[in-house]
This record gives sequence, structure tokens and C-alpha cells, in this order.
Amino acid sequence: MFEAVEELVAEHADLEKKLADPSVHADQANARKLNKRYAELTPIVATYRSWKQTGDDIETARELAADDPDFAAEVKELDKQREELTERLRLLLVPRDPSDDKDVILEIKAGAGGDESALFAGDLLRMYLRYAERVGWKTEIIDATESELGGYKDVQVAVKTRGQTEPGQGVWARLKYEGGVHRVQRVPATESQGRIHTSAAGVLVTPEAEEVDVEINPGDLRIDVYRSSGPGGQSVNTTDSAVRITHLPTGVVASCQNEKSQLQNKEQAMRILRSRLLAMAQEEAEREAADARRSQVRTVDRSEKIRTYNFPENRISDHRVGFKAYNLDQVLDGDLDSVIQACVDADSAAKLAAA
Repeated sequence: MFEAVEELVAEHADLEKKLADPSVHADQANARKLNKRYAELTPIVATYRSWKQTGDDIETARELAADDPDFAAEVKELDKQREELTERLRLLLVPRDPSDDKDVILEIKAGAGGDESALFAGDLLRMYLRYAERVGWKTEIIDATESELGGYKDVQVAVKTRGQTEPGQGVWARLKYEGGVHRVQRVPATESQGRIHTSAAGVLVTPEAEEVDVEINPGDLRIDVYRSSGPGGQSVNTTDSAVRITHLPTGVVASCQNEKSQLQNKEQAMRILRSRLLAMAQEEAEREAADARRSQVRTVDRSEKIRTYNFPENRISDHRVGFKAYNLDQVLDGDLDSVIQACVDADSAAKLAAA
């Protein structure tokens, strides 16, 4: 059933030998590449070995059960284990997104709904920061524009792992399903009649690009500097420290004004620009991909309303996968795992069906 896994077992053994050779580690970039592939294959190989061993154990138990009926119960238990291992191995063999291990830049923008939308954007920011804290990720607010009544008109956050992660547990692997329009239904604090209002905020999640991921010709950039806007304070509104970078061939724009110096703002804006260009290249590649990949593209389509946060009912609904739960307060406090896992499971099921 899993004959092709033998090739992966052989590759895993070959990688183990290479990584045991001290000379391999002289090239750190190559060593990291080999370690990454070894980590990807290890759970597949371990599960496959358990799957094969359980098959042998079943045959032995059946032979013994022919002479001693007491072994019949053991056969049933081993059959159950075999089924669980089969399903786990199938899932491990699902084609992986090559960006799954990447860190991300997450952007939240207030949408329809005015001040209420900005407040909701602030709620979403807090939710993601709390979730990152729960799973042990690092966060860094790159740039933010606050609204007058609180919340954010626009905020950009870098989310990073701490060290190496298990396959499928990287930042992009978990947060890539968050991109889209998030809708909130609640009674605003300014509403005297107690009427429920609907507003929305947009979330954009892009893998953070390394310089090697995206080649940017300096001649293709227009860099403008201007005075920062904001509530005031040292270095704000006094110097031309804010930076706006336009990538002329694509028209993609990135800006930053949070840092005190023009150089720091330029570096942050370049981080955002690289990630946006990488996302654009990946989206173009996905548009040209086969039908088997299109369901995943649709899953993260930012043009669709993907989720509703209903405060009166304490309900959260993900419209892409039919997920619904009545623990909105906990979700907004960072308990996002069940919501994200529903999207992961649906994506895996679609890939398995396509395969």
C-alpha cells in the first residue's frame, strides 16, 4: 500500500549518514537544508516502521488465535492500531506547502464600519498576539496606525518561531488560513439603542521572505521620505523619518513610520516589501497550478468573508469549512487552535481526495 515510502526510508538513512559526517557541517547552509529534510522525513519513517511492525504483529496474533481464542481480542486491538497508523501515514504523505516553515508578516486593516471596525482590528491583533504567546512564538509590531477612539486603522506584525518546529507546526503552516475578511456582529459601545452592528476587518498573512527568496533590483525602487504622523512625541512630526518604498515594475508599496530613524524605517519597509512580492509570486504560481491545488488557494482567498465573530451569541463561525463554536470569548483570548485545526483538516482532506 505504501511501497513508495521505501524510497523515503532510504533517503532518510542516507541523510543520517551525511549528517554524521563532520565535514558536512562546514557548509552551514547545506547542513541546515539537510537537517530540515531529515526532520521532515523522520515522522514519516517512524510511522511507517510502526505500521509495518503492527502488520507483522497482527499476522502472529492471528496464528496464535487459531490455537488459543484468548488472542482474538489482541487481534482486534492490533487491527485498530493498524487503521490509526494507516490514516496517520496517509496524512504525513500529503504534499506539504514549501513555505510551511516560514515566519510571517501579518497585517490587519480596519474595513467597513468606521471606528467600530478599528476597534475590532485591535481585538484581532490582541487575539493573534495571545495565540502566539500560547504556542511560544515571538511577535514584533513593525508598523501601526492607531485610530482616534482606540484600535487600529492598520497594523503589521512579524510572527516568528523560537527555534526549529515540528512539520506542520510552523507559523505559516498555522496562520496561512487567517487571510481574508473577518466580520464582527456586536453592540458598539457608542450605540445607545442596543442595536447590533456589523463591521469588518481584513487580515493579510504573507510568508516573511528572506533576501534570497526575492531578488529586488535597487533601480526598480522609488524611495520617498516624509514626516511621520501620529499622536506626537520625540522624533514624531519633527523630521522626515518615515519611508515609503514603491516597487515600480509591480506597483507594490510598503511604508513604515514607527521607528525613530529613517534607516530603521527603510529596513522595516523592505521587510514588508519582500514579503508582499514573495506572496505575489506565489499567488501567480498558484493560479497556474493544477485543479488539485485550487481548493487550497480558495481556502486562503482574501476576497471572501471567511469568518464571523458574533458577540451576542458568543459564537465564532468559519464559513469555508462549516466550523462553529460557542466560545468566542476564549478564541479572542488566543484559544485559536480548534478553529485553525478545522481549516488544516479540511485542507488535508481536499489534498488526499485530489491525490
